[in-house]
Amino acid sequence: MPVLPLFDTHTHFDVSDFDADREALAVQAKQVGVEALVLIGFVQERFQTLLSTHQQLNQLTNAPNSFLAPGLHPFYIEQHQPQHLLDLEQMLRTQYCVAIGEIGLDTFLKQHKQSDIFAKQKIFFDAQIELAQQFDKPILLHIRKSHADVLAMLKKHQFKHGGIAHAFGGGVEEAKAFVKMGFKIGVTGQITNPQAKKLHHVVQAVGVEHLVLETDCPDMTPLCCQSSTEHRTRNTPVNLPYVLEGLAHSLNLPHTHVAQQVWKNTLAVLALEDHFHSD
Repeated sequence: MPVLPLFDTHTHFDVSDFDADREALAVQAKQVGVEALVLIGFVQERFQTLLSTHQQLNQLTNAPNSFLAPGLHPFYIEQHQPQHLLDLEQMLRTQYCVAIGEIGLDTFLKQHKQSDIFAKQKIFFDAQIELAQQFDKPILLHIRKSHADVLAMLKKHQFKHGGIAHAFGGGVEEAKAFVKMGFKIGVTGQITNPQAKKLHHVVQAVGVEHLVLETDCPDMTPLCCQSSTEHRTRNTPVNLPYVLEGLAHSLNLPHTHVAQQVWKNTLAVLALEDHFHSD
């Protein structure tokens, strides 16, 4: 398969899983076609590491371009403090960030369904939507068991900057509702699993012009990269071509066509056309 330019729209490449071999993996990722990646924020105490990893990657030659998307993740709601929103705002003022992420609502765990905890998630999501509007940024959405609530909040804000519904786990109608609001649907290594029927239905229903690729590394390892002897294999940006392969197979379209379209989608949704104008 030819090397095609790819953009990993969702990575946690700053986490300690990669401290030992991040540079080598970055070089390998570029070799298999990963031209760019987004480093995603999730808690304030990691903002500094996120920034230093971003700077480290952009100093390397033969590595993907790194872009920043800081945010306060709903799953870690117990850790977030009002001050952290001010720190996020400061980062948006002082650094070039392509988006705010990953943000949203998550009621996967029983404790997060408790009214006070869920209310706190909504307060932080609300505040970050407002920051995105203030700074004219798209948002990278984390949504688990809360699609209707997320859509309702975006509509309440009349949010117009779009973004990516990361690791999309909703149904076809929900996907179409996000697309209608200017969002792309983020496709992970789960697309390589024939049993992920809901996801296959979604990508086929919305079509390639509304999709982007992501590894969500170190999570969401593509099926083909999971060895039968290990419970969980570490996922890295080097695996992005497998996500492309799985998506092309699901859509029954040529790899080249899918790669070109998702690249175009990514630059459009993250407002990066000018950055890559020579491509």
